[in-house]
Amino acid sequence: MKTSNILVAAALLLSGASFAQAQAQPQGFAPVQPLKAQTDRADVAAGAGAAARGGNVYGDVVAQPLTSRPSARDRAAIRAEAVAAAHAPNQNLDRRAFVNSEVPPQFQPARP
Repeated sequence: MKTSNILVAAALLLSGASFAQAQAQPQGFAPVQPLKAQTDRADVAAGAGAAARGGNVYGDVVAQPLTSRPSARDRAAIRAEAVAAAHAPNQNLDRRAFVNSEVPPQFQPARP
């Protein structure tokens, strides 16, 4: 009984000493200072516009205009394929939901 009382008292003394030491040390950071702007809004807006017109100065590639290639498939065929995929009963299957992370054959899409 006395040993447990001694251990409890020692733990309380140690926690009190560590709390007092933590309170005695000054904080390691300065409080938040108010923002002091060096430039006015007009200068910032002018600089932002110049930077936007300057393009990406850190890019690795030469800027080329976007080009599009004509597709061999027509719009209706692509739309029909998208609608069929959206209405497929197995479109939202997650492999992790099945045993050994394998989708059973009855849920797999038919191979053309």
